Amino acid sequence: MPGMRRRDVVALLGGAAAAWPVAARAQQPAMPVIGYLNAPVPEGYANPLRAFRQGLKESGFVEGENVAIDYRWGENQPARLPALAAELVRQRVNVIAVSSNTAAIATVKATATIPIVFIVADDPVKLGLVTSLARSGGNATGINFFAAELATKRLELLRTLVPTAKRVAVLLNPAEGTVAATNLRGVEEAASSMGLQIRVFNASTIAQVDIAFAALANERPDGLFISSGPFFSDRRVQLAHLATRHGIPAVASIRNYPEVGGLMSYGASLPEAHHQAGVYVGRILKGAKPADLPVVQSTKFDLVINVSTARILGLNVPPTLLAMTDEVVE
Repeated sequence: MPGMRRRDVVALLGGAAAAWPVAARAQQPAMPVIGYLNAPVPEGYANPLRAFRQGLKESGFVEGENVAIDYRWGENQPARLPALAAELVRQRVNVIAVSSNTAAIATVKATATIPIVFIVADDPVKLGLVTSLARSGGNATGINFFAAELATKRLELLRTLVPTAKRVAVLLNPAEGTVAATNLRGVEEAASSMGLQIRVFNASTIAQVDIAFAALANERPDGLFISSGPFFSDRRVQLAHLATRHGIPAVASIRNYPEVGGLMSYGASLPEAHHQAGVYVGRILKGAKPADLPVVQSTKFDLVINVSTARILGLNVPPTLLAMTDEVVE
């Protein structure tokens, strides 16, 4: 290098050598980001999220090590979900995991390109999320865990525990329209075949839950069917307290209801659904396309009975029902 002194050459090469690691780092792919959107508040979702992370881990992804998760919660305000879904789309996350019907619908409307893995309580074809269960035909696939479709079975189990029941109240949240309609249809069909009278009570807010139970106290029904859906799942402590205080045997869809003092629940395992969603998200991060992953339908269903609450309500749990129970809460 004519005209350049030796120390200048050394300095130049040293500077270039120092720049190489920086350039190499800049070329490394950024850590992938998963968007997670759910309709309720985060309380009560520790176990499902733990199962979701376990599913990711089985696919080779560990949060904070080689993948990041950006969480969004609707706080039981369905109107917020489209904006929250749009935020995740703007951030160009690699894949979006959504739990609840309303969150899934909002996300599918927000993007036709970012892969979506949903966890929904109703038929995803009827919800417009996929064209078929075997092949989604778009950018979404996921898990259907049959919360609403099991309404008939839940009413049958309540009747087994309260064999003298003649009149059953049904608590619905009209703000969760599809879920409420599916629950009501199942209850009406089951009630008709069992010779039960039903009366519907609506509640979409905390105050309306109190109002509904004040009316229930006057009606004195023999049992209470609590609709599935994120709002009532979030209000499980309030519902369990009111049902026990007024002496009304009640059945819900999610096991966290009897775990906080409610009488009984029957439904698909939400942690198991989240686990499968984690596996699917991991497969997509490795290159799989949602259109090639069939919708998984839950096969694990949990019957949980709180025998302490049963005793408070003066109920004897039949041995046949105890034999079917997946978990007995004392």
